[in-house]
Amino acid sequence: MLQLLPQNEALQVRSVAPADAVELINKYIDKHSCKNMSIDISFMNILDASYVSTLCSTKHYIKYPDGKINWKISSELVKEFNSDLELGNIGYEMQY
Repeated sequence: MLQLLPQNEALQVRSVAPADAVELINKYIDKHSCKNMSIDISFMNILDASYVSTLCSTKHYIKYPDGKINWKISSELVKEFNSDLELGNIGYEMQY
């Protein structure tokens, strides 16, 4: 399930399967004007969160080269895992 919260809140992804989460987020990016957005994936494990954030950030960059996605994550390891990819439109925020 993809849930849109009020303005200035993070998009909540509640799909356990990372492929489903990627599909839902990418559909959201396609259908909405979302140059800057936040997405909460703090419930995902490190590998799933890295997978989702990488694929969706790439999709977002194609549509909004000057935009940014702020990912809410539960581990700094996600940030470290993706650091070598040099995705310029990505930011991370720890969510406890």
